[in-house]
Amino acid sequence: MESPPKKDVQFYRFAAYGFLKNLRFFEPFLVLFFRDQGFSFLQIGFFFSVREVSTNLLEIPTGVVADLFGRRISMVLSMVGYLLSFGLFFFFPTLAWIFVAMVFFAVGEAFRTGTHKAMILEYLRLKGWGKWKASYYGSTRAASQLGSAANALIAAGLVFFSGSYRIVFVASMVPYFLNLLNLASYPKVLDGERSPGSSRATLGQFFQVFTNPRALQGLLNGATFDAFFEVAGNFLQPILKSLALALPVFLFLEGQQREAIVIGVAFFGIYLATSLASARAGHFQQKVGSAEKALNATFLLGVALLTFSGVFVLWGFSIGSVAAFFGLYLLHNLRRPLTVSYVSDQIHHRTMASGLSVESSLKTLLMAICAPIAGWVADRFGIGWALLSGGIVLGGLFFALRFSPPSFPKIPGKEG
Repeated sequence: MESPPKKDVQFYRFAAYGFLKNLRFFEPFLVLFFRDQGFSFLQIGFFFSVREVSTNLLEIPTGVVADLFGRRISMVLSMVGYLLSFGLFFFFPTLAWIFVAMVFFAVGEAFRTGTHKAMILEYLRLKGWGKWKASYYGSTRAASQLGSAANALIAAGLVFFSGSYRIVFVASMVPYFLNLLNLASYPKVLDGERSPGSSRATLGQFFQVFTNPRALQGLLNGATFDAFFEVAGNFLQPILKSLALALPVFLFLEGQQREAIVIGVAFFGIYLATSLASARAGHFQQKVGSAEKALNATFLLGVALLTFSGVFVLWGFSIGSVAAFFGLYLLHNLRRPLTVSYVSDQIHHRTMASGLSVESSLKTLLMAICAPIAGWVADRFGIGWALLSGGIVLGGLFFALRFSPPSFPKIPGKEG
């Protein structure tokens, strides 16, 4: 059996991007930061909704810009958007400025999502390593999850010693500036094909995505699962906070310091495990037999884990809910490389960034709708009911989004 490609210098650049990108020191404490500022779950839901709507409006145009004018420039602009957002969160943590910060964060997301994956896939195409997409992308994603694991411990240390959630925003600016330099050093060939007259062909191939049933099904399936996962994940922080206060450990520390330790250790364990899960994505697909079967199985398992996370909260069994979330995070990071590999098989390489941006756009639109609803349910009935209802709705959507055996041809010109 042919062995996968060796890891070269560009692989480590890709991996460094993922590692640095996931050093978002604010992420384990973002919801708690908002709560500490006195905002309700409904208001927090609207913060996320503004971010997702803004991202959604920019998503496809920025993906097309990346394909037409260069993916490296797109990625550098992404880092600039993030840096402006972090600065606003740190210096102006008030209602109006948080909305502005969310918009700048959306600029960073819109220029990034789909674009970097397209660069990886373009590199594999040029190298003739297309058959290793799931394994190669899974390995780079594993580096991202290692970054998240390190992020959890560093963020916990920052909050523990500073006694404030705000410090995590200014600290996040350091790895993002380093990533800007890393992305600027990528080879020009990863910008994609931009020969004279290619703009018209690129736009034509992009619109073919919407006429390809298999591509659309992959985009909708991945976007829906990821949207529900992201919205549900916002509730893990308050669950961990309540667990930290209930556990008879570190009683000599102040409440926020105990929270920092428990949340930091929990997210470190989660992301360390998800790193291993991402690296095994290709092997998992081979064991199951096909991408369609693997995606269907992981979707249903995700429904079960999300449902149980809500049931355990309603029962007052916080450890059980955290365990369910642990499984959900593992599943999401096992599933993500499979989704990217499947969708990339249906999209022309020239429009990979814009095509994958369609998926991200669908996800952000769903999140913009679901986040305020979930926040309202959590404020009115409790976090447990918000999670349980999410699991039930996602389970119902499975019957519309499940994969059938392949029966549609790939898009015309896909192999060209």
